[in-house]
Amino acid sequence: MLSIPEICKLFEDEGDAMYSGEPVSQREHALQTATLADQAGATPELICAALLHDLGHLLNAQGATPSERGIDDTHQYFAIPYLRGLFSPAVLEPIRLHVDAKRYLCATDMGYFEKLSEDSKRSLALQGGVFSADAASTFIAQPFAADAVSLRLWDDLAKEAGFVTPAMPYFAALMSECALSGLNS
Repeated sequence: MLSIPEICKLFEDEGDAMYSGEPVSQREHALQTATLADQAGATPELICAALLHDLGHLLNAQGATPSERGIDDTHQYFAIPYLRGLFSPAVLEPIRLHVDAKRYLCATDMGYFEKLSEDSKRSLALQGGVFSADAASTFIAQPFAADAVSLRLWDDLAKEAGFVTPAMPYFAALMSECALSGLNS
């Protein structure tokens, strides 16, 4: 399990890597996603999930734009063991479900697919493609699926060069607030 200082250090050490095919770094993308969640009035847990949703990319570095090489890095699952025990399901489940939220949105929102970046379209195919109607219904019925959909929509918007966000210490304090009892250091 990672500690909050270790999470912050990971963003400090590895966060300058570019976010696949986008004009922002991994850290900028994380901070933008969390800021959008914060601005939308999300719960502290969902803001933490927004910050940490792509942590698996930093923990399991696959190089620049792995989807171009046909690699699904399964980042939505990779970070969970590192965060389990530190955060509740209200943080972990939206992270785990945010890729399936993309599959859901493609199935239920006629214009959503066209708004995706080229990398998101490539990775969608590697991640199982668009959900069927039945799979979409099953997905959205899960606990925290609606939160994952919100996270996904912020994720899609969090790719803007020059977007001003609070610095990591602001979100570190929020992570401490959301940490399970006695595990905030």
